[in-house]
Amino acid sequence: MDCILLFSISAVLLNPSQAFPATMLPTGQDIQSEKHNDMDISSRILEANKEISDLLLEGDMAFPKTRNAMKCLNDYCKWPKSKSKMVEVPYTIANDYYNDEKALIENAMKSIGAKTCVRFVPRTNQLDYLSIENLLGCWSTVGRSGGKQQVSLSVDGCVSHGLIEHELIHSLGFHHEHTRSDRDQYVRINWENIPRASAYNFEKKDTNNLNAPYDYNSIMHYGRTAFAIQYGKETITPIPNPSVQIGQRLEISNIDIQKINKLYECAL
Repeated sequence: MDCILLFSISAVLLNPSQAFPATMLPTGQDIQSEKHNDMDISSRILEANKEISDLLLEGDMAFPKTRNAMKCLNDYCKWPKSKSKMVEVPYTIANDYYNDEKALIENAMKSIGAKTCVRFVPRTNQLDYLSIENLLGCWSTVGRSGGKQQVSLSVDGCVSHGLIEHELIHSLGFHHEHTRSDRDQYVRINWENIPRASAYNFEKKDTNNLNAPYDYNSIMHYGRTAFAIQYGKETITPIPNPSVQIGQRLEISNIDIQKINKLYECAL
C-alpha cells in the first residue's frame, strides 16, 4: 500500500504556522516512499484507470447520471451552505477499506476543510451525498450531480493524499487546469504526440476561471506526458518557460484554495 506524504515539507519549514496538526505529520516511511515514487498525478491516475472500459473524460471525470450538462447552471452543481455558512458535503465510505485507508481519505477531507469553508460531513439522511467506494480506478463526477454520487478511490493506486484531494475537488465542481478556457496562453498542447482517440481529453472547457491566475502548481494540473502516444513524449508544455514543473500530487495549491473559496463565497 502506498504511503503518503501529506504535505510539502519545504512549505512547512518556510511557514511552520501553516503545518498540519501533529497527528497528520508524515513519518519517515512516508517521506522515503515519496522520494522513490516520482510519477506525476496524471501518470498515477491513468495507470490506475488503464483497465476501465467506460468512457472517462480527461481520464478520471465520469459523466453525470442525473444531469446532461458538464457546466454548472443556476448553481445546481454547487454544494449548499448550511445555517453556519459552511458548505456541507455529506459522504459515506465503503466498509471494504481498512482503517488506515479510511483515515487517509478523511485526512484529505480535513485538509481541504482546514483552508476553505467546505466541510465533508458523515451522511445521516441527506439525499445528495458522496459515496466513496473501492471501485476500479480513480474517478469522480464534476460538481454536485444529485443523489448518491460515486467517487471511486481504488485501494490499488488511488488512496493517496493528493489523488484523494484531486477527486474530491472534481466533486466540488472543478475541471482540470490544463483544459481551462485560457490555457493556450500558458501551455502548448503538442497534438502530434497525442493519439487521435485521446485528443478529446485536451479540448478546452467553457470554464469559470474565477479571475484566478493559471496555476501550474495546481493539484488539478496534469503532467507533461499525459496520454502520450509514446513513453516520454510531451503532450503539455508550459510556455513561455518549458521548464516549469506541472503535475504535482502532494497537496492542493494556494490558488486551488483561493478558487474553492471564491466559488463557494467563503468568508474566512
